[in-house]
Amino acid sequence: MPLAPHKISLPRAAGIAPIYRALLLLIALLAIAVPLLVVRFAPPVVPQHRIKQRAQRVVPQAELPPVEPVTYRQLAPQDAQTFNAAVPFSTDPNPAARPFRLDGAADDRARAIDCMAAAMLYEAGDDTLGQRSVGQVIINRTRHPAFPKTICGVVFQGQERSTGCQFTFTCDGALLRNRWSETAWKRARETATLALTGQVYKPVGYATHYHTDWVVPYWQASLDKVAKVRTHLFFRWTGWWGTPPAFRRAVSSSEPVIPQLASYSEAHRMGAALLDPSNPALDGITSVGTLPTPVAQDNNSFLVSLDPEMSADTFPLLATRACGTRDYCKFMGWLDSSHTPSTVPIAPQQIATMSFSYLRDRSRGYDKALWNCAQLKRPDPGQCMKLQVLAPVARQTEAFRLETMPGSRVTVPVSSGAKPTEELTGVRRRVEITAVPPRPAPTPAAPPAR
Repeated sequence: MPLAPHKISLPRAAGIAPIYRALLLLIALLAIAVPLLVVRFAPPVVPQHRIKQRAQRVVPQAELPPVEPVTYRQLAPQDAQTFNAAVPFSTDPNPAARPFRLDGAADDRARAIDCMAAAMLYEAGDDTLGQRSVGQVIINRTRHPAFPKTICGVVFQGQERSTGCQFTFTCDGALLRNRWSETAWKRARETATLALTGQVYKPVGYATHYHTDWVVPYWQASLDKVAKVRTHLFFRWTGWWGTPPAFRRAVSSSEPVIPQLASYSEAHRMGAALLDPSNPALDGITSVGTLPTPVAQDNNSFLVSLDPEMSADTFPLLATRACGTRDYCKFMGWLDSSHTPSTVPIAPQQIATMSFSYLRDRSRGYDKALWNCAQLKRPDPGQCMKLQVLAPVARQTEAFRLETMPGSRVTVPVSSGAKPTEELTGVRRRVEITAVPPRPAPTPAAPPAR
């Protein structure tokens, strides 16, 4: 029996067709929309050739490593952070640096502290941990022969360039645009003082470079990554130049004046005033024609009668201008011109009356001015020279005894029956005795009466 043909319900088929058409339309829309959404919201793809590191070169010990100007790769902050996170930390030991204690006169120390405080504030903000890490890098650089040998010299290295300075705040106008509060400045100075008087920030070891994690400096490839503090990454040179023996250079205590810090620092403000040719206090010593000349016997020695009307603070400027470019120079001045010698060597009596002295010896990193504080009052005893007060030599025929004065470390001759004179505060007395006669034997005591 033949089968009956299958009947198709046309109304049902007609109802399904719109569903298929809508489904096809939805698929087509998704095929267009999904790629657009992926392109719009997917994280950016970093071209690998833009952050490809150059080959690392280990500088040999016989060659001083170069200090490159700070220039950065053209990367967005997120790309830089991604790249920096992928840079591994060095697996070599990271020993803590030796404690550092800055010497020098009070004004030099004040300038160093203020340079350090400014770097701490402008590089790490008002954050003690970040400031300590920055301060340790500055100290490490000061000890390293590749950098200047003063705190201010390290901080303001390259400040004359509009770009490429070592610390960007020194050349990008930040000191003029942004001023920190007095409270923040005081805290930074306290942190800087601790760093310059022996406090060590151990985590960064002997790092000499650092940068924030949202930038990639070109020098990064040639250094070893050793630490991270907050958002700062710290690096040291590879090979011998990153080891403790490389940080043995003697540090100079003669800190330069930084006029840019005058708004913060009294020490730099006073120094800048002395360096200003229009300063009336410098009248009479700014002209080359009025500078003193060295003595005939020694081209590096100056014996000068000082003008009593001059400010004692200007004496170092007069001395440095007289010494010029000499690597070794002695400048000695007297307020009383009747005591000024004309030849060298100088007699002890003339040394005792000297009012001011300046000695420069660049081979030893020495550059220091001292005042006779018995004649010229100074705010810091460290600026006072140690005077030689000459006592008259006792005649050998005169009976006398040697007696140590109470509270004094010196022994002075005292004539029979005389009393020791009072020791001058802050002055070491030097007594020259050509001969000391034997002390007479004590007279035996009378026997007691019976």
